[in-house]
Amino acid sequence: MITIKSSEEIQIMAEGGAKLGRVKKALAAAVKTGVTALDIEKLAVKLIAAEGAEPSFMKEPGYHWATCINVNEGIVHGIPTSNVVFKNGDVVSIDVGIYYRGFHTDTSITVGINSSPETKRFLNAGTLALQKALKEAKEGNRIYDISSAIESVIEEEGYSTIKALVGHGVGRKLHEDPQIPCFLPGRIEDSPVIRKGMTLAIEVMYAQGGDKVEILEDGWTIAMRDGKMSGLFEETVAVTDKGTKVLTR
Repeated sequence: MITIKSSEEIQIMAEGGAKLGRVKKALAAAVKTGVTALDIEKLAVKLIAAEGAEPSFMKEPGYHWATCINVNEGIVHGIPTSNVVFKNGDVVSIDVGIYYRGFHTDTSITVGINSSPETKRFLNAGTLALQKALKEAKEGNRIYDISSAIESVIEEEGYSTIKALVGHGVGRKLHEDPQIPCFLPGRIEDSPVIRKGMTLAIEVMYAQGGDKVEILEDGWTIAMRDGKMSGLFEETVAVTDKGTKVLTR
């Protein structure tokens, strides 16, 4: 069931989203050669506490970290350990959420370390796909309008959207309805109408090679089966009286 939020609830989520946006920017800036995923995790815990919030991901059963950190072929749910040391040429995705005054917000970013021109083109495609998707997240459109926007940009750039993973609604729970695929799985008119009061975590998940994924031995990390580079970009948005607002920038 899709939960419609009141204007007061959306205001609380906007406050939380602003806090999360600041955390995300600081974490992205900290990604450098020689830094570990655990370093980013420790910084996230510190920054989230300083914002007067709690880590959303630690509220998920069985997951004990504030972030998910993935490198290169890793797409989602990577555990932030000290064994993951960033090096030149890596692409590093940071997924982080916070719980503030009863509501979750969720965001992700992928950054490159001294990237090649091809890697920069790959990351630019994800950024552009998210920008296009956010424009489709407006009252009266449908969820698959978002999906179609993501798919069109990613495929035009010669990359693959991930079919096994989806974006989602977000609010009192970290994962709520509706699911938001990164590709068009059917007719746009068969998907839910986007209504005022909806809050959505829109995710662009894509890869340089094929779209098949696998779960690694740690039981959490999901990576590309062919070992090719992947990317993840995500923002939480709210559909309001004054249009759609991106909460996590």
